[in-house]
Amino acid sequence: MKPGTRALGVAESYRGDRSTLAGAVVRASRVVDGFAFSSCTVGGSDATAGTVDLWERLDREDVRYVLVAGVALAWYNVVDLERVHAATERPALAVTFEDSDGLEPSLREAFDGDALDRRLAAYEALPPRRQVEVDGDTVFVRSVGVDDDEAARVVRAFTPAGGRPEPLRVARLAARAGDDLRRRDPGDGVGPG
Repeated sequence: MKPGTRALGVAESYRGDRSTLAGAVVRASRVVDGFAFSSCTVGGSDATAGTVDLWERLDREDVRYVLVAGVALAWYNVVDLERVHAATERPALAVTFEDSDGLEPSLREAFDGDALDRRLAAYEALPPRRQVEVDGDTVFVRSVGVDDDEAARVVRAFTPAGGRPEPLRVARLAARAGDDLRRRDPGDGVGPG
């Protein structure tokens, strides 16, 4: 992959009823090239909209891929990768870092009625997770808009060390800093809400 190829990494941080979403544009050469902030509701259903909002705020046609840190942000606020792909017209990849048997048991424990039904439908519509080996670490990738081989190449190209793609690592740091700012001064404007 060319060193100037850019990916948008999306990660979140929360300590209340709102989650700070951060978007970090990072080149394959590890150069950070832009930031945006948004938010979503903890336990809500607006993580997809928040992710698309980051894309729109950045307005970066040069970004080739969208990487999201997981599919259940902010306490089971499930990201619809198909909608992210459709809105951005870019491949959307969700990367997780732990093996699991899936979210369904946890969703059933935490929700019921319509709230459970909506989350289960969103979760079951996601593409399957694929295991990807990166420098001796294992990550799990769901992708829309690219085949499994290209998804693995993208994750490896953006992961210099430690098994976490650089756009997601940088976005997570930014989300934590944004969340800290929001807690200290809620009127400071790191995003809606």
